[in-house]
Amino acid sequence: MPLISLITGGARSGKSRHALELGDGYAKRTFIATAEPIDDEMRARIDAHVARRGESWITVEEPLDLAGAVGDLGHDVDVAVIDCVTVWLGNLLHHVDSPAAVSGAIDAFIETLADPPCDLIVVTNEVGAGIVPATPLGRRFRDLAGETNQRMARAADRVVVMFSGIPVLVKAETS
Repeated sequence: MPLISLITGGARSGKSRHALELGDGYAKRTFIATAEPIDDEMRARIDAHVARRGESWITVEEPLDLAGAVGDLGHDVDVAVIDCVTVWLGNLLHHVDSPAAVSGAIDAFIETLADPPCDLIVVTNEVGAGIVPATPLGRRFRDLAGETNQRMARAADRVVVMFSGIPVLVKAETS
């Protein structure tokens, strides 16, 4: 049965670096990138991530259909890193008009965690530890992220929280 690892934490806490380090132990690696190059700063961040991964990773860019990207991996992939779920949620809120369609996309992704085609390392942000967002959209995003993170954590075999570059194991299941 494939192993699902969820890596969460605050911004710039080392989540992506840790995910790549875990993935480096596998032979056939795929990176599912959710970020869109919407401006020069984001393009530079994406370029830095690509350079950090190097050529040993196959990259799949998928800003909206995360369930489809996981479903398309096939069993010849040993591990896939998904980076990052909160960026994906922001994309959904930006591009998808219907709240029901957003919920459907989240449900479809969570369903892929029941039987993934390979080990998954999922990166997400912990966004609920700060102030209450001032806008309805901000509060909706925070609520969706918190609910999605909880659902992913329940499905995951291992959950790691990053604090200042230090991974702290908060859940580990063994079969």
